[in-house]
Amino acid sequence: MTFASHLAPAPLERIDVDWLLAQPATLPAQHGACITINREEGRIAQLGASAPTGNGLIVLPGLANAHDHARAICTSALGAFDRPLESWLFYLGVVPGVDPYLAAASAFGRSVLHGVGRLMVHYTRLQGTVDPLSEARAVAAAARDIGVHTGFAVALRDRHPVSYADTAYTLRHLPDELRRAVSTRLDSPPMPPSAQLALADEIARHCHAKDFNVQYGPAGVQWCTRELLELIAERSAQTGRQVHMHLLETLYQREWADREFPQGIVRFLHDIGLLSERLTLAHCTYCRPDELALIAQSGAIIAVNTSSNLSLRSGIAPVAQMVAHGCKVAMGLDGMALDDDDDALRELRLLYHLHKGRGYERTLSRAHAWEMASRHGRYVVSGLAESAKLHSGEVADLLVLNGRALMQDRLFDDDDVFDFVLARATAQHIDRVIVDGQTIVSGGRVLGIDLETISAEMLAELRAKIDASDRWRADVKLLDHALESFYSQGLHLGCC
Repeated sequence: MTFASHLAPAPLERIDVDWLLAQPATLPAQHGACITINREEGRIAQLGASAPTGNGLIVLPGLANAHDHARAICTSALGAFDRPLESWLFYLGVVPGVDPYLAAASAFGRSVLHGVGRLMVHYTRLQGTVDPLSEARAVAAAARDIGVHTGFAVALRDRHPVSYADTAYTLRHLPDELRRAVSTRLDSPPMPPSAQLALADEIARHCHAKDFNVQYGPAGVQWCTRELLELIAERSAQTGRQVHMHLLETLYQREWADREFPQGIVRFLHDIGLLSERLTLAHCTYCRPDELALIAQSGAIIAVNTSSNLSLRSGIAPVAQMVAHGCKVAMGLDGMALDDDDDALRELRLLYHLHKGRGYERTLSRAHAWEMASRHGRYVVSGLAESAKLHSGEVADLLVLNGRALMQDRLFDDDDVFDFVLARATAQHIDRVIVDGQTIVSGGRVLGIDLETISAEMLAELRAKIDASDRWRADVKLLDHALESFYSQGLHLGCC
């Protein structure tokens, strides 16, 4: 790693690079540039031309992950690989909770090491080793130690713990030997909606900050009563707090929604006041054109999760249609990048290739793909409505790549540098990640924590807590097979 050896007086830092992509896919790369960062303000103080230094560095706007869950370990380690969402969810509970700081730091460390500077966390599973407020504080401390700016959606749900149908009805359709175990483990009375909102507001009072944006996190319409969703809509309008939720991720959710909301599930969200510019909708894999038009009109953002949808057999989101209808779309990784490695650059490439069009038809431009990976995700995470371009006065979120390694076979000086980024860049090419003016990754290392030691400590605690006599993992495998039959027969739509 070679940066300018001369630094301007603190708090200013000057970085010289060979290639500046101030507006990837829209403006050509500038050969030779210097960027001066005001680290106290977290903004670009000055951006200008300079003679190429020969260090081979490429600088671009930083990346954001618009939908994730801060899971301590990859879910393929839980035996959940290649299962549909409806079964996969229960594998998340086959291991005990661990220290929330260690869990969050392990997850955040992996994310930033793979290029993400701003990360949206829908915190859908408490570790449960401390009370919820203390856990949120531990997560915030981990994020702050690493330097990643985080959106933290407090998970809210109050129905359908087993399937998308009434719980008593679902239990009656499970095998006799499984019914008691599932009921004991999953069928406990939910906290009243008002108490859930009070807890979310308490967490916000104690934890919300510029770098830790606390939001309301309804799990999804199928998991929330109308009372809870209406209360969230009302409170969001009163406070201005953002809302982050899942919508129409799977085919079974689409079928359920069509039965429950003949007027349309997106229309329902609109009618109760939840559909607004404060709302992020994760997935929308099965949204229809009229629903996309309504989402676009509202100003809500869609967070697509390409690898996750493929891994969980959920399908392919209509991203080109989303863009055509004027929707704001952001890129999420959902903790399930294609190679189970949190690589945001690979996720960008997959998203682009899958939706760019066929032949000479272009349904998704490279500029649109980059906006998904950068600009709109910043708003989802931090409420930032800025352009996510590299200009003086803009937030100093930068991704610095090793251009020598990335373009070692470059033959022609007029080749577009962004072509190489989009075609082949991965986490191994990352030289530096800068968020809000602060360097959080440099030379392949997370600077704020000892990631290797923390991850090892977390895994050691997890392994030590696993109880070999606990039958729940075996019961989850039985539940998996039972749910396959349940959904295949359409029983999730309820009885006649």
